[in-house]
Amino acid sequence: MKIAVIGTGYVGLVTGTCLAETGNNVTCVDIIEEKVNKMKAGQLPIYEPGLDVLFHRNIAQNRLSFTTNLADAIKDAEIIFMALPTPPGGDGAADLSYILGAAKDISKLITDYKVIVNKSTVPVGTADKVAAVFAENTNVEVDVVSNPEFLREGVAVDDFMKPDRVVIGTRSERARKLMGELYAPYVRQGNPIYYMDERSSELTKYAANSFLATKITFMNEIANLCEIVGADVDAVRKGIGSDDRIGKRFLFPGIGYGGSCFPKDVQALEKAAVEHSYDFKILKAVMDVNEKQKTILFDKLQAYYKGDLKGKKFALWGLAFKPETDDIREAPALYIINELLNAGAEVVAFDPEAMGNVKALLGDKIRYASTQYEALEAADALLIATEWSVFRNPDFEKMESILKNKVIFDGRNLFDLQKMIDLGYYYNSIGRKIIS
Repeated sequence: MKIAVIGTGYVGLVTGTCLAETGNNVTCVDIIEEKVNKMKAGQLPIYEPGLDVLFHRNIAQNRLSFTTNLADAIKDAEIIFMALPTPPGGDGAADLSYILGAAKDISKLITDYKVIVNKSTVPVGTADKVAAVFAENTNVEVDVVSNPEFLREGVAVDDFMKPDRVVIGTRSERARKLMGELYAPYVRQGNPIYYMDERSSELTKYAANSFLATKITFMNEIANLCEIVGADVDAVRKGIGSDDRIGKRFLFPGIGYGGSCFPKDVQALEKAAVEHSYDFKILKAVMDVNEKQKTILFDKLQAYYKGDLKGKKFALWGLAFKPETDDIREAPALYIINELLNAGAEVVAFDPEAMGNVKALLGDKIRYASTQYEALEAADALLIATEWSVFRNPDFEKMESILKNKVIFDGRNLFDLQKMIDLGYYYNSIGRKIIS
């Protein structure tokens, strides 16, 4: 098929590249000329494991191209994906201006039938709003489909190529047939395509992300209670995770969720509920708890140093909101850094991929180390904010020789408690016994 993808962020670029990988001719559109020129030259604008191989292969085989010219991109396209930002507005509700603006631009250019696909995460009723834009601006027939993405940053390519499920919201048989043909190569192993109405599809995405955020937040609450009552959250996690009604995933406690999806989607769903006069109490609690959890390491530091952090130097391992990405949106590390700087402390950070993004945001407010060990030089303590694999089995003897004090505050529970006892570290993690 001939496909156009509007927007080249994480979702748009992964979607376009993976669609090209199964033989489709894909044109990706972006309004930022510099970004488009870099992609034409083979430069990826994001870090996502495995994407580079598919990206370069499909450019070389002329199945994947990039342009700033919307008219050229959509002229021959059978299906047009809209993968545009839906950031929180001033009231927390999703801002649909990019989606509706693109729909209006597209509606004035098309001359034959198109399937318009909302790939962005959008509130219930967005497909109807997009359809209304087309009805107002063109007499050409279109079908507006809701096809939410379920891509996890860090494994987005695998998620697209081998999806757990594909959700397609449409009441049009013509659109259903085209979308079914498009996704057939990705579900050959029998994973389902769920067809439903547009509104159910839109809500499915919000419900999925909000449920996962709730599961993470519940486990963080359990971890906090474990510290108070003297229980071990690792034991509790294993004990409940073995129940197949609960499952093992998303039960690891930490310093809160971040990223581009969970924070804004939970907030948007809660605001959508308010708009329909429904009080979604659970989501309010999830947001409140998560906001506090992001700075729980700072609270632990305050207690350890008796409120005096001025002049202290802290090494920080991890800046991205999760491993295997350079995405720092709503990353807990940024909240911790802000608290430390306000308290008069110095921060030296290392992250395998995200330092460039943080430097663009914070400049020289903190220092950036070239290795994880360089960050430790003369530091009063080490803080761990992201569970990168490279942090899981460090050279503790080398760390001891570099750190000013053998003190670690671990927001991701990377190390074994007995090992930290044997090594003689002060080790403060989440929901577990403090080693001192």
